[in-house]
Amino acid sequence: MATIAALVGRIMLGALFVFAGLGKVMDPASTAAYMEAESPFPGSLALAVGAFEIVAGLVLASGFMTRIASLVLAGFTVLATLFFHEKVTDPMQAAMALKNIAITGGLLMVFAYGQLRGRIGEIDERAKRLDAEVKAAHAEGKAEGLAAAPTTTTVVDRDGDGHPG
Repeated sequence: MATIAALVGRIMLGALFVFAGLGKVMDPASTAAYMEAESPFPGSLALAVGAFEIVAGLVLASGFMTRIASLVLAGFTVLATLFFHEKVTDPMQAAMALKNIAITGGLLMVFAYGQLRGRIGEIDERAKRLDAEVKAAHAEGKAEGLAAAPTTTTVVDRDGDGHPG
């Protein structure tokens, strides 16, 4: 159940960035005007920021490189909070800053307990177990082969009387 919750949570976090990026890409003029009015960044970065959000959100949602994607998006979200929602006396900006803090917390959880880490560990463990079983079966086959082989004992008649010994 925890695996399903982690998967759904990761997809939802990724979707948040994909949709935010799509909004920026679909209307770069409004995004550029907002960036220039609210931050020291030039509006010409609007399209690049939108594309970054789409790509990083898709990478996170897909489960590929989740730890890296979540850490990069957490840093991006912290910077967005510091530059765009720093006026916490305004109730709307305070709510946006708190939302970003919660998103950053979720992204840090994905970083700490990345989805793929457990899957790769399971695959590695399964491969090691299979290798060990193959080696054990091979050794067992050798041992059985030696046990089943006819044994011949050479008796040495040292004194020549026809009896060993």
